[in-house]
Amino acid sequence: MNMMQILMNYRLGVASRALAAIGGSYAVSSLAVTALALLLPGRAVDRVVAATLIGLVVFPCAVMWCFATRTALKAWLGLIVTGLVLGAIILIGGRA
Repeated sequence: MNMMQILMNYRLGVASRALAAIGGSYAVSSLAVTALALLLPGRAVDRVVAATLIGLVVFPCAVMWCFATRTALKAWLGLIVTGLVLGAIILIGGRA
């Protein structure tokens, strides 16, 4: 591998992580807010406010996850698995 290929692989890895951090973290945090709003006890307005406040913590944690993993693939897989689990919780735990 020459120097240009190494540099290009590095830049693509950073770009992929940035894309995961921006888009993937937003998706995970919005799914977390929705799941928590459905599952938390209390009045509807209180559940939504509490879920939104927790979502404001989930987003930066997911962004940090994207840049803390060794590879961009692990960052994407972590976000996808988390999103699938939260999506399943929303589908199964929805209130009537």
